[in-house]
Amino acid sequence: MLGTASAMPVRDRNQSAQALNVHGRLFLVDCGEGAQRGMVSYGVSMQKVDSVFISHIHGDHIYGLQGLMSTLGMGGRTVPLHIYGPQNLHPHIKFFLSYNEWLPYEIVFHKVDTQFPEVLLETKSLRVTAFPLMHGVETYGYIFAEKEPQWNVHKECIEQYGLTLTEIGTLKRGEDVVREDGSVIPLEVAAYKRFSPRSYAYVSDTAVFPGEVEVLQGVTVLYHEATFLNEHVDKASARLHSTTLQVAQLAHDAGVQKLIIGHYSSRNTDHLLYQEECRSIFPETYAAEDGDVFEI
Repeated sequence: MLGTASAMPVRDRNQSAQALNVHGRLFLVDCGEGAQRGMVSYGVSMQKVDSVFISHIHGDHIYGLQGLMSTLGMGGRTVPLHIYGPQNLHPHIKFFLSYNEWLPYEIVFHKVDTQFPEVLLETKSLRVTAFPLMHGVETYGYIFAEKEPQWNVHKECIEQYGLTLTEIGTLKRGEDVVREDGSVIPLEVAAYKRFSPRSYAYVSDTAVFPGEVEVLQGVTVLYHEATFLNEHVDKASARLHSTTLQVAQLAHDAGVQKLIIGHYSSRNTDHLLYQEECRSIFPETYAAEDGDVFEI
């Protein structure tokens, strides 16, 4: 967690930014003021950032981006930096490039424009999906999901059953081995998966909206803004933000395993008040502080 504050600057908190490590591949999610400082403070390598995912163009989510792009250039980056975000982010990047022609690396902008969940990035082991949020300006959430791993064959079973290369391939495809004599080597006996796929959802500024439960159904870890305590539900509604109890109920209904909250209003300095309210509905809630590290 590189930043957990909302729009107004506060002591001891940077504004929205997170670093997500997926099998050694580093993604930056939002880039508010203080993101670079947070990366330096908490030992996150800026030069290892593969891609940046921006939820929307409000300042507390993007005002650290130009500084980061400049620092990467001064640090000698040569590999392209991929930036995903709404179309209205593109002019900010073009303005930066207009007076930074010396950059030794390429910035590749990927426009996010969808009314439904849409896959933005797909690798052999990972799928990143964007989905629209409800926040007045064009805003997106992101789900980072591991793909189902391939089945691995137990080494001892290769010798025990005298498995052929064809039979090993059958097991790796997730199928039982059926031999000519009718005997069966069950998949569950001879093979295994290294892990169960995990997923992480990042939901920045938004009012809770119809269909959000379905989009987030079964996510392993959900980060969701909870700008307001429940007593300020009217303010949350007017400003298209979420309250603690709304988010906790969402996590419960979506069947997520863990809820992380942040983006706290500057009117409240005690993040444990947010955590306490959420836990009244969803016990596996954790109110994030800058520098916190969560294992997914």
